[in-house]
Amino acid sequence: MTRRPLATLAPVLVSVVLAALVSGCVRVPDSGPVVETRSEGDVSSDTGFFYDPKPPQSGAAPAEIVRQFLIAMQAVPVSTKIAREFLTEDAAASWTPQRETITYPTPPTPTDIGQRVSIQLPGANHLDSRRAWRGALPRSQRTITFDLTLEDGEWRIDDLPDALIVPQDWFQRNFRQVSLYYFDPTAAILTPEPVFVPRGDQLPSTLTQALLAGPSPGLSQVIQSFIPAGLEISVGVTISDDGVADILLSGDGGQPSADTIEKMLAQLAWTLRQEPTVKSIQLSFNGEPVPLPGGVSSYRVDGGAQYDPAGVQASPLLYGLRRGIVVSGTPTGLEPVGGPLGEQELGMRSIGVSLDGSSVAGIGADGTSVLLGQLGSTSGAGVETVVSGGQDFLKPAWDFAGRIWLVDRTTRGARVSYVEDGAVRRLWVPGISGERVRAFLVSRDGSRLVAVIGGPDGDTLMLTRIEHRGTGKVVGATRAMRIGASVDSSLPIRAISWRSASSVVVLNPPVATSSASVATASVDGSPPNQDPSAIVVDGVVRALVGSPAGDEPVFGLTRRGLIAVDNVEQRVVELPRGTSHLVYVG
Repeated sequence: MTRRPLATLAPVLVSVVLAALVSGCVRVPDSGPVVETRSEGDVSSDTGFFYDPKPPQSGAAPAEIVRQFLIAMQAVPVSTKIAREFLTEDAAASWTPQRETITYPTPPTPTDIGQRVSIQLPGANHLDSRRAWRGALPRSQRTITFDLTLEDGEWRIDDLPDALIVPQDWFQRNFRQVSLYYFDPTAAILTPEPVFVPRGDQLPSTLTQALLAGPSPGLSQVIQSFIPAGLEISVGVTISDDGVADILLSGDGGQPSADTIEKMLAQLAWTLRQEPTVKSIQLSFNGEPVPLPGGVSSYRVDGGAQYDPAGVQASPLLYGLRRGIVVSGTPTGLEPVGGPLGEQELGMRSIGVSLDGSSVAGIGADGTSVLLGQLGSTSGAGVETVVSGGQDFLKPAWDFAGRIWLVDRTTRGARVSYVEDGAVRRLWVPGISGERVRAFLVSRDGSRLVAVIGGPDGDTLMLTRIEHRGTGKVVGATRAMRIGASVDSSLPIRAISWRSASSVVVLNPPVATSSASVATASVDGSPPNQDPSAIVVDGVVRALVGSPAGDEPVFGLTRRGLIAVDNVEQRVVELPRGTSHLVYVG
């Protein structure tokens, strides 16, 4: 048997939701917990729904074997045990479906061409071996062929792609999106990377295993991991009654340095805190306990706060403009800041505030210059012009390293630049530079830039990864990809804002005279794993005020004041007259 790589095979997806219900055994437990099955490391589903697909049926023709095989991959709990029974003995031993996951929206029809069966997969998406979202399956790979042969008088699949091929809705029911946490190239701040893992009661083991796999290829200048390569989980992660996760790792090499251990623990803590039952971590290498910082017996999952991707010292206050002066505070208590920015009307039309709340970058009234001033400084301190000669600057953004990010909308398209140590540096961003950019964001960890691109067919939400060296120097950006699967592309995008460190919220124009639509988009471009419907907000919303910090609400800014987007009551907090602009830091 000749093994063919998926890209060469023209990978395909196949789904048969209705057929699955007919061809297999569906059962819903009437008592007891979901029980984990350890077939090939797969974990159980916590949906409360069990599906046992049928094994191959005697005398089935090649096309029917492929159809049943596609159904067998939809087992719940997630398992490929039955699916392997449709393969020849050699194929079953070498098939590695963990290498890729393909999801398709509608069931394909297998086409029998002798000892080959072909499937067409229009609209398919795929995920890599880490189950990180990779978007649409390339057009050249949307036809898959399965080679079959007779084995013991029955047709069996002898050659197939190394992929789990399942319906999109099945995948959304049985997998959940989580974040794996890695460090930026300077090892100063954590960066979340969304991936999908099977639902189930073994989430700590699944999260740890996913983290051990390391970052996806192509991100070496965006993120790094301090978990040594080649480590494996000796046994599944166990959780004690008091919430201690015991992680037993094995692999080559001695124990890491104290600095590496500290950063490993930060990665594990931020990743495992997504499982509420885990309160702290114990770590062992090759049977030897790892000494933890401070000599404690376990490392709390709320540790590593100094590496917070939202900024460890980030101010939680709101900042804005009221009749031209800078104000800050809470929604019900916005007061002028200290120093000239809170005393003088400087003609700024928008502002961005450094993470620690110490500095403000403002765009001049005509959009051609960028001003910089310190908050709380004495009246004698001045406000300097750091950039001039622009054409139409959008609202600036700050990252954790103190860089001010700028997008100038010129007659030749957008120019992306940043101010660092008093110098202005241009950055070419494929897919964003030169385009008609309407709004943009930069993540506080400095790893992502999100932009709204206007075009003849409507507005598009695009994302690029910003590349750095270990010294922190910006060296490039990846080609921008489209995100926002839940955003109505038929409506223009009025505003965007952060909702978390790995998602943004998008404001569409009013869908009625007195309401607006707010949708969520994941930074990886994947569709929502839950209800994709947008939130309807009462009132004509002019802008969004959001933050990547989970405990800070997302507001809609109206003529009357602020509306908490996530609040069911959507009570309006009135703002003082003249308040024209409002932001969180970053």
